[in-house]
Amino acid sequence: MPEPPLSLPNSVLEDVENHIQETISSGKHIRNVLAEHSREGPWNTDWEVEAAVEALHVFGSRWTIEILSTLYIAGPRRFNQLKTLLAGISSRTLSDKLRFLVSEGLVIRQVEDGPPVRVDYILSDHGTTCGRLLSPLVAHLKICNGSLNSL
Repeated sequence: MPEPPLSLPNSVLEDVENHIQETISSGKHIRNVLAEHSREGPWNTDWEVEAAVEALHVFGSRWTIEILSTLYIAGPRRFNQLKTLLAGISSRTLSDKLRFLVSEGLVIRQVEDGPPVRVDYILSDHGTTCGRLLSPLVAHLKICNGSLNSL
């Protein structure tokens, strides 16, 4: 847990918690719609679990969440800026992970002709959407583990 915890005014924390609840309601609705069609259609629980695991596979790899979070929170960055922000990652690993995230459509590798040639890594629209969808989950987990609290 990052120290010290971020203390928010009660009204701000309540606003965050209300938005988390809205997300939970939306998630419940989506789950119910999928379950309804799963029973009536060609899908089944095995198919749905396999599809969920496949959809989330990109987030299960070491350093992926760190890279995506950095780009989501800090914005576009060059390779060495990312390496500095991601303490402990090797150049080879960062290069491999960025290549993977570009191939998955979550990150854009933007090259500007030089000299010198400038390469920026930017979240794609898909990557930004994933960040926005994950933000309520991350906020909920921050509240649960004590990283966020009220003043």
